[in-house]
Amino acid sequence: MRAEVEALDIRDVAANWVNKQALEARTELRIKELADLAHTPLFFGRLDYLGGEHGGHHFYIGRRHVHDGTGEPMVLDWRAPVSQPFYRASRTDPMDVGLRRRFGYTGGELTAYEDERLTDTAPDPGPDHLASRLLQAEIERPRVGPMRDIVATIQPEQDEIVRSSLGGTVCVQGGPGTGKTAVGLHRVAYLLYAHRERLARTGTLVIGPNRSFLHYIEQVLPALGELDVAQATVTDLVAHVEVKGTDSPAAAVVKGDARMAEVLRRALRSYVTPPTEPVVVERGSRRWRIPAYELTEMVAELLGREIRYAAAAEALPQRIAHAVLVRMEESGEAPDDRIQDAVARHHAVKAAVKAIWPKVDPAKLVLRLLSEPDFLAAHADGLLDPGEQRAVLWAKPARSVRSAQWSAADAVLVDEATDLVRRTPSLGHVVLDEAQDLSPMQYRAVGRRCTTGSATVLGDLAQGTTPWATASWAEALTHLGKPDAVVEELTAGFRVPREVIAYASRLLPFMSPGLKEVSSVRTAPGSLEIHPVPDGGGDDDGRWDAAVVSACRTALTREGSIGLIAADTRIPALTAALAAAGLPHLAPGEETSADARLTLVPASLAKGLEYDYVVLDDPASVVDGEPDERTGLRRLYVVLTRAVSGLTVVHRRPLPEQLTDPAGAV
Repeated sequence: MRAEVEALDIRDVAANWVNKQALEARTELRIKELADLAHTPLFFGRLDYLGGEHGGHHFYIGRRHVHDGTGEPMVLDWRAPVSQPFYRASRTDPMDVGLRRRFGYTGGELTAYEDERLTDTAPDPGPDHLASRLLQAEIERPRVGPMRDIVATIQPEQDEIVRSSLGGTVCVQGGPGTGKTAVGLHRVAYLLYAHRERLARTGTLVIGPNRSFLHYIEQVLPALGELDVAQATVTDLVAHVEVKGTDSPAAAVVKGDARMAEVLRRALRSYVTPPTEPVVVERGSRRWRIPAYELTEMVAELLGREIRYAAAAEALPQRIAHAVLVRMEESGEAPDDRIQDAVARHHAVKAAVKAIWPKVDPAKLVLRLLSEPDFLAAHADGLLDPGEQRAVLWAKPARSVRSAQWSAADAVLVDEATDLVRRTPSLGHVVLDEAQDLSPMQYRAVGRRCTTGSATVLGDLAQGTTPWATASWAEALTHLGKPDAVVEELTAGFRVPREVIAYASRLLPFMSPGLKEVSSVRTAPGSLEIHPVPDGGGDDDGRWDAAVVSACRTALTREGSIGLIAADTRIPALTAALAAAGLPHLAPGEETSADARLTLVPASLAKGLEYDYVVLDDPASVVDGEPDERTGLRRLYVVLTRAVSGLTVVHRRPLPEQLTDPAGAV
């Protein structure tokens, strides 16, 4: 198929050079889409239909459509309707399928296959078990390098979300290992298949919590043949100003509060000045006068419509010109649209509009709010109390936008102000991952990017680790502008072994009471090890570091990726210890381009990542590294659940008491 595209002669096909360039670009993209990925097999399953319209036929299911030299299909795209029974069919509901075959691969080479006869009368396995050994082997396959697609292992409850319609927004609440990130990415791939032309016009975007996370997932969609999906962080979206400073937790919470949107709206509208003088337009020998009260009515009407500030400023001269034309018609003249446009450009009209509705720079508006106590107080009255106002004011007011020490939360405020001035363009679909950590103002920033489109929101309330972490999805979706979104919950875990997730779940009652515990389908005896480092006098820190390095050496004797996760303050000491021990290591996000298997991960960057084996350095330090105990326990819950095959906890200080089970064991 790739050779066919490469052989196309398009030199004399296009009508002009513009069409020629567009055709060449599309051809190059198609060749990239058909790239041969050596370790990514094109087909992974087969369906033998017994009845229905496909009765008597069998179909191979793969990552993309493949046809032979005559155009006959050899492999059907996993997103095609005929492929759906591969994920949904069961003995209870075989969906006209008699046999489902799964293929197993090792390094891209076909090494096994497994048949499941859906006509058997034996009962289906329970939700806590995997019927297929190949399926389990694929899930447990070592995870060296970036995140892989799960197209061969999608489960029924995941497939329902993946194939949900483009028209609605879906929020997925899923605990560690439930595959929510993969579900969101595969939903993008499915929507691009089902609504290719529409999304090609409007665009799609995947938003992740940080660059390390985006590097980790960046190969999933290209492996499925989708190359045009943009990726960004929230910080990238709101990059109107250069972030140079940081906020205290108290200031960040207030700046991230949805009330700041109303403060900004009030501040912007304060620039509109009620007219006190009439507008007089001279045309030829005649003068046309629009009195101040009539101008005031125009301004009030535009303010009442709540349209964007710049759009209203552009509409006001047309309103004035229309009033002049009415007077012309009343006097017997017959003006047309050209006359109205000329009047709207008249120097008297332009001067009046400039005085009534002046241009406002969004960054300068926010700069003034954060620098001038009186200006902030005037527009935050009844919204922010005096203490909250003092929290958001800069200690050192800036003189200009360029010299200001903007924080990440300030950049979001500038984005809000920018949208108040001029509407933000909307995309067709947005995927928002790790959404539980966003502030209300950040939700608004993301929501502006999909006002006319839909979204897939992914997160876990138990993993919220910011001071403004989401309390409920209903509240978050309201801030996003999607209050009618459907909330789906994934409760079956496929990544984290049952022993590890059960250990981490001891924290749930203390940090997120009411959330369901993830029920893992995988058991791995011996996957959890706890190693205390006893006090022995002398160099306790050196003995501690040596115990951590020893645990890493042991983990490296096993196959797969290794993540050494520690409190951020411990990273320099562990970096030195690993270097002294001669153990090369990577930083998060470097796994896509290096051969080393050990990654040193600050706890603050661990969210969304996964490793075959995790060595966790001192849980108490992870908890203490956060501003309060509840946030610390949530951070600990995150790092405890990054392991796919095994978790080793090395600690010198006592473990947090919340990890002790009711029987008193650790």
